Amino acid sequence: MSHSDPWLQSFVGRRVLILGDVMIDRYVQGQVSRVSPEAPVPVVEYRSSSSRLGGAANVALNVREMGAEPVLVAVVGDDAEAQELEGLVEGAGLSSHSFLIRETGRKTTIKTRIIAGNQHLLRVDSEDTHPVSTDSVRQLMDRLEEEIQRERIDVIVLQDYDKGVLSPDMIQAVIQLAQRYNTPVTVDPKFRHFLMYGGCTLFKPNLKELSEGLAREIGPTLAELEGAVRELAEIMPHQYSLITLSDKGIFWYDHPSHTGGIIPPETRDIVDVCGAGDTVIAVASLMLASGKPLARVAAIANLAGGLVCERVGVVPVDAHALANEVNRTDLSIDGQM
Repeated sequence: MSHSDPWLQSFVGRRVLILGDVMIDRYVQGQVSRVSPEAPVPVVEYRSSSSRLGGAANVALNVREMGAEPVLVAVVGDDAEAQELEGLVEGAGLSSHSFLIRETGRKTTIKTRIIAGNQHLLRVDSEDTHPVSTDSVRQLMDRLEEEIQRERIDVIVLQDYDKGVLSPDMIQAVIQLAQRYNTPVTVDPKFRHFLMYGGCTLFKPNLKELSEGLAREIGPTLAELEGAVRELAEIMPHQYSLITLSDKGIFWYDHPSHTGGIIPPETRDIVDVCGAGDTVIAVASLMLASGKPLARVAAIANLAGGLVCERVGVVPVDAHALANEVNRTDLSIDGQM
């Protein structure tokens, strides 16, 4: 990383603990030239396949790409797929500070995507979504406290894909632990436990999740979004809200100061939105841990999320491409940042 990008340099040495659902994102690439005679579906002529880290593990990859040190803590199955996932973790250089608990009788989550050219045709999921065992919760909490005591953790990311790792008991135990050590907690939620994160620092749903969580339709306007996040903070107290708005950009709201706004998106050639949320929470968490103001957190995270949408599949953001994008869009992020 270049010294000309001091905001990137501020991430170096930061330790980010990521807890949540890890998975394998498998891609089967092929070519379509005809329709099946058996049913009105395309016939995909197989060309290649590849496997990548997904879910909370992709957050860890984004954190590492930004120059910080990820600590990945999760539960996997006790199966061949877990061995494959552990191999991917090791191959990505994440294994020295990772803790993956194998749970007997549980499936390791795999999402298999069938892709022809840049066209995503089909996804096949293999997973278990019931809560992890009480023994797994105990092991996870022991590991979290051990990591925090061993060396300072700058921020904890809770990455929920509704696959069972983040149960209500687990969520509250982590938030209480973080409060004891004065560690900020950022959350990328899903619907099942949407309102269970009271006491977190930053809460980052997308607009659809916010509407589902509050059980009413919310439009991407400043007035509707402000009203929604204020209502949300009354039900579930937290300091900062970030709402990703897809092609409308990102909304930020600082509850203590009652300030907020919408940051519009950059014009992009959108290829694939998979993994964009992982990138947004990773970059936002690092910037928050580095003491950046929320408007800047939102602006940079918005750029990062947009960048990964220009590439096929779940991929981490390129730190240098992000730095170039920040400079190109003339975000004056040094000084008060």
